[in-house]
Amino acid sequence: MLRPRGPTISVVIPVHKGGAEFRHCLAALTQVHPPTHEIIVVADGHADDSARVAEEFGVQVVRLPVRQGPSKARNVGARLTRGDIIFFLDADVVVRPDTLQRAAAVLCGDPDVAAVFGSYDDAPTAPNFLSQYKNLLHHFTHQTAREEASTFFSGCGAIWRDVFLAAGGFDEGYTRAAIQDIELGYRLRRQGHRIRLCKSLQVTHLKRWGVRSLLVSDFFDRALPWSELIIRREGFVNDLNLRMASRVSVACAFCALALGMAAWWRISAVFAVLLVVLNVPLYRFLYDKRGLWFTLRAIPWHCLYFLYSGLAFGIAALRYLVNGREAAMTAREAIEDPPQGIG
Repeated sequence: MLRPRGPTISVVIPVHKGGAEFRHCLAALTQVHPPTHEIIVVADGHADDSARVAEEFGVQVVRLPVRQGPSKARNVGARLTRGDIIFFLDADVVVRPDTLQRAAAVLCGDPDVAAVFGSYDDAPTAPNFLSQYKNLLHHFTHQTAREEASTFFSGCGAIWRDVFLAAGGFDEGYTRAAIQDIELGYRLRRQGHRIRLCKSLQVTHLKRWGVRSLLVSDFFDRALPWSELIIRREGFVNDLNLRMASRVSVACAFCALALGMAAWWRISAVFAVLLVVLNVPLYRFLYDKRGLWFTLRAIPWHCLYFLYSGLAFGIAALRYLVNGREAAMTAREAIEDPPQGIG
């Protein structure tokens, strides 16, 4: 497919209670070179002064009177874009001066690539342990994944506008910040499009994670709906969080826990050691970035991650068996069958 050599780029940012992080996000966009074609901020409900802040920066602002979720907000913003490329950005990330240009170069460099996404960098601003751990885990997972991707990342991702609109946009059945970008990526691949993970396309994440926010997000907004998506339609893809080593790690974590509870200590220890060995590359990375004490604290959290990820998959599988395949597909027919377009 022929594409413009000098494409215009529209940035779309959904925001709800953006706070100081949102101001930093917009400030960084003013330093982008060359300047972006347009920036559209969709204020998802009147929760704070994010809309006013966006207006101070001179960007286009759309106000949704009632909070409808990031999928709806992004789709609303996308319909208003005029650029050739839509660059989706979260309100709590900071771009680099060449971020947009780098994404456009990937899309223009290969006419078969419909979308490109990046990752968080290894320098999160929130200083607490969980924020550092969560961000570094994301960074490592993306930096060691295949460049020929199967999903998408709306925190820092670009897609040709015509492709996005024709695909039907984000699934608005997801009303929270969940796996709508992953689902879009799967859908694009089913439609024959290629997606590229650009490892040099990195942004700084400003979000502060706490125990509750991390567990709720990981389990209810990611692991559980992702498991349901895998079981209903997609199957396992050996990429990102679903790589074979991660799946084996889940099994090892549950075996170590179950055998330990049964007081079979030696066999439990074998699975625990195997779990650590499987993830040595990550722990070596954490050690190089933050030292020994940080890594020792990260290992239990990483093991817990495998446990609740496996639990989520078990719950999703049980739901599917109880409801039956036909009933499960009927219940989400409108969501599973994408619309013909949102343009």
